[in-house]
Amino acid sequence: MDAKTEELRAAHDVLAEFYAERLAGVLDRIPADRAMLGLFCELTLAADLGGEVADVGCGTGRLEPYLAAKGLSPRGVDLSPEMIRVARRDYPGFGFDVADVRDLPFGDAALAGVVCWYSLMYLAPSDRPAAFGELARVVKPGGYLVTAFKAGDSQVRRAGHSTGLGVEFDVYWLFPDEVERRLTEAGFAVVFWGGRPAEGGEGSPQGYLLARRT
Repeated sequence: MDAKTEELRAAHDVLAEFYAERLAGVLDRIPADRAMLGLFCELTLAADLGGEVADVGCGTGRLEPYLAAKGLSPRGVDLSPEMIRVARRDYPGFGFDVADVRDLPFGDAALAGVVCWYSLMYLAPSDRPAAFGELARVVKPGGYLVTAFKAGDSQVRRAGHSTGLGVEFDVYWLFPDEVERRLTEAGFAVVFWGGRPAEGGEGSPQGYLLARRT
């Protein structure tokens, strides 16, 4: 594991309880997030490819109950062992495993869809082809991918210091056109894109993109 990945994992181990508390109920307060995830769920079920989906970069597992309530069977994976520990504790009815988006623990075309909710923005440019390729590999043709991300210029920023927990890590506010291009090159066709202005202390606009595996 390279130094930047180790730094990211160690930081998120420290942040696990902080995120569990800070992000509790966030989905209830952001209609745009619910609408985007809801569209993903509807299209995935309508594709009739089964309900097995992965929440890649699941963090503390907060999306799993929502996805399940919509009729899907989600399984979460995350780079941070501590995030997975908290997810298993707080949402014991779901499966969670430690994994890297560049090496996912799923077979070829095993899933009806994948959710990447604010998880792709930690990838350095050199890691993006492998990560997007893995996402395409595990999704069945006709299945869907949905992602949310901080929208910006794709330049690296240091994050984490504002938590006061003594951690820092690289994050990229992704250029929406690049996300679309990466997905297209990997074998997806974009079916919806959009965004919303920053709210509260978000610091950047938020981007959304939904794509279908070709």
